[in-house]
Amino acid sequence: MKAILVKQPGGPEQLVLGEYEQPLPKPYELLVRVHATALNRADTLQREGKYPPPKGESPLLGLEIAGEVVEAGINCTRFKEGDKVFGLLPGGGYAGYAVIHEEMAMAIPANLSMEEAAAIPEVFLTAYQALVWLGRLQAGERVLLHAGASGVGTAAIQLARALQAEVLVTASEQKLKACLDLGAHKAINYKDVPFEDEVLAYTNSEGVDVIVDFIAGPYFKQNIECLRLDGRLVLLATMGGGKVEEFDLRRVLAKRLQVIGSTLRSRTRDYQIRLTKEMSAFAMPHFESGALKPVVDSVYDWQDVAEAHRYMEANQNIGKIVLQIS
Repeated sequence: MKAILVKQPGGPEQLVLGEYEQPLPKPYELLVRVHATALNRADTLQREGKYPPPKGESPLLGLEIAGEVVEAGINCTRFKEGDKVFGLLPGGGYAGYAVIHEEMAMAIPANLSMEEAAAIPEVFLTAYQALVWLGRLQAGERVLLHAGASGVGTAAIQLARALQAEVLVTASEQKLKACLDLGAHKAINYKDVPFEDEVLAYTNSEGVDVIVDFIAGPYFKQNIECLRLDGRLVLLATMGGGKVEEFDLRRVLAKRLQVIGSTLRSRTRDYQIRLTKEMSAFAMPHFESGALKPVVDSVYDWQDVAEAHRYMEANQNIGKIVLQIS
């Protein structure tokens, strides 16, 4: 089959369209003809040799797919040949064919295209895990979302609104309107002023209940100041660096805060299946009604995958960058 290969660890120029052995479905797996996949930060890290796939999984890039079932394993009961499905993978999405555990697959709503469906799994599952399972966000609470215009950010804004929370986000100036259009109540240009000042001013110094952060080190002190009593800080990445200088941990104790770190790719299959089922049960009716929507920034032919990676690394996108598999 055709697949995107990494010649050697490095920049986007190392990505080439080549040949790779087509996977065979195990008894509980579906073989899917991939029509679309989407980019994630993990793809760029794996391309650079910094984020290897879980042991025993496909070495190909790609954590999500949308496509058509061409073969169902002998123990599969939910889907059959011809069904249109999408879902999260541990790897292997940048390919003409991919296998997915049947319990990780979701039926594509009739109102969504393949490209739109491919933009859902990683970001909505990550956002749901962060907000509901880890952050325990409740109706009426406030949440601060960093990188509000990112794939996970655009998903989290919508999910938090569906959970009836008040949503604050940080983003760069040109992305603020997009966040507000998706339902954020307050959008802060983090380059203008310390976001801590804006958050505390907007909340009358009360702060927020939950923060979802990808930046880590440079934001940590401000995050702690923005959290109210019994607040929860969910760390999903360390894009700004992993070290914090000269921090007084007594602030965490005095405010009874919880600092929670998580990744999704390294979770067990059973965990990911439970998360997929719960997120799907909550969100699918909203996707079908249009209340929730995948935010697709751009669609590239997979032959232009290097250009797509450069675009992601330039941080210009609002929402997801999708690859069309031809």
